[in-house]
Amino acid sequence: MVCRNYQMELGNSPSSVIGTVSLHGEVGDHFKSNSKQTEGKKLLKELDNCHSYKEIFTFANSLESLTDTTVAAIFQRLCDVEVEDGRVKHPQDLAEDRIFQSLCFQLEQESPNLSDVGLVNSLSALIKLRVDPRSTLLVRLISESQERLSKGQLTLKDLCVLAEGLLDLEGPDCAILEEIMDQLQSTNLEDWKPDEMAMVYRTLQLGVGKRGKYQDLLNKMNNVTMNQVSEFNPKLTSVVLNALVCLDQTQAIPLAIKICKHSIRHIPRFTDDEIIHVLEAFIHFGHNDPFFTQALERHVAKNAFTMQPKAVSKVMQYCSRKRILSKTIFNAVAECLIYSADRFTTTQIAQQIIPFGKLNYLPTCSPALFRKLERVLSSRFAQFQPHVLLNLLHSFTLVERYPLNFLARVFSPYFLRQLQAEAPGLTRSVLSQLTQLSLTVTVECPSYEGPKLLPKYRVKSFLMPNHSLESSVDIHFYNRVKAGLIDLLGARMYFASRVLTPYYYTIDIEIKLDEEGFVLLANQYEEVSQRIALCIDDPKRFCINSHNLLGKEAIKRRHLKLVGYEVVQIPFFEFELLNSRTDTVEYLHKKIFPNSYRLSW
Repeated sequence: MVCRNYQMELGNSPSSVIGTVSLHGEVGDHFKSNSKQTEGKKLLKELDNCHSYKEIFTFANSLESLTDTTVAAIFQRLCDVEVEDGRVKHPQDLAEDRIFQSLCFQLEQESPNLSDVGLVNSLSALIKLRVDPRSTLLVRLISESQERLSKGQLTLKDLCVLAEGLLDLEGPDCAILEEIMDQLQSTNLEDWKPDEMAMVYRTLQLGVGKRGKYQDLLNKMNNVTMNQVSEFNPKLTSVVLNALVCLDQTQAIPLAIKICKHSIRHIPRFTDDEIIHVLEAFIHFGHNDPFFTQALERHVAKNAFTMQPKAVSKVMQYCSRKRILSKTIFNAVAECLIYSADRFTTTQIAQQIIPFGKLNYLPTCSPALFRKLERVLSSRFAQFQPHVLLNLLHSFTLVERYPLNFLARVFSPYFLRQLQAEAPGLTRSVLSQLTQLSLTVTVECPSYEGPKLLPKYRVKSFLMPNHSLESSVDIHFYNRVKAGLIDLLGARMYFASRVLTPYYYTIDIEIKLDEEGFVLLANQYEEVSQRIALCIDDPKRFCINSHNLLGKEAIKRRHLKLVGYEVVQIPFFEFELLNSRTDTVEYLHKKIFPNSYRLSW
């Protein structure tokens, strides 16, 4: 956007603000009295009710006079409604608007007389609005700001606003930023108010503090902030948590957890963007709080239909990453999807549905939900990115919903080429999902007659580091069960551990029986009539604080049963109640051989 030439005739319209703009930097006098303060707050509130640049300019045109800080507020509101992901929605319309041009012209002419607040706020907003940095307007505002910076007359807040604008304009290598940071560090951190502390955090987050720069300053800030947390309002809570995440302040986990706990009281008042930042902090710092979850449940149950889709998606991501099966949240999100999925992006739909599969939960409205999802897939199939689509369809199968109408496309060479071309490509994790989809069709959907997955796309085992489709056994839990089995069966040779099956799953412990039900040696392959698969289920295989198996564990047990295994679960919440070796042996006997009274083999 260019605002360089102002050769128009000013003040032709008596109803226009042109010619009546008062930019004298007298903001201190303007807001001295309580009545003036009230008037200023009222003006800003009316400005916040403007939701387009046309409404903002109509509002500005209705004012009898404007201070420089009011002009700055107008520009900042323009940023709120016009700037999205760093881009201006209507750059040409703004540049050609007569009121916008007149405000810019007045700022340019009056730059030496502007208040510090009006100067830096206007500069920062105009940079975000992508006014040409070579324009006379921006050159003068930057020059004036630099002169006042050199004189040391800018407050801490002014320094932060100026730094934010320059970071947006020139990046972290801007020479003026060094001087700004020197002045910031020369002040006493103990005197910083909570809102000032939050502004410095944000300044560091936006680029100044990246790559570990100013870590000493951050360490001091983290220490001082510990004593300010109780004073944080919703906005400050969100801003500081977001900065701690972006700056990866893992050494400040006590501070992050303290703010996370403090955030519970603000959940009803958070904006959607603020609650996203709070949830990201809970995820990043690995914190979990049942009281936070309860407050989040109340908030989502009440506001699911009015929350931004990206906020709902972040709530579901939080539940998924923390293994929190909140039926209240999941049911509310499912209801919302049924009625509102058409206004969501395909990625947002997938982000909200995939946790249902991961946590193995079907909502109360599942028939209506999956009918809706089938319609969405049918009408918007091409809009789904290949990897997003694969994750979505795979999540369906975890909760026994089989997208047969779409698997023919997934197994097609064309779709597989798309997967390979899009990052991360055909990784082992992706191939595992394809293999499990293929296995699901084979053992759970025998009526499927469409294309099959070619052998070259199949993995040999689902168990692998990181993104595994099944969980490795907890070694301590396994050793306790192993000791009990040796006591029960008489020797270690009667069972095998970590057995890879022909169906890609790895069994924690396998016991073989002959036709008469006698236990065979683990290395015996003849006369095997029955195979028992023991699943040693530690807490990580369940939703947190729940007996609900994760989706990947539930599908594993289904498949093992369908291919002929007798599946026996040894869940931690049963095993941890055993107090002696005798109790352990009796428990394992009843679980594995419920119809036999013999304890000798």
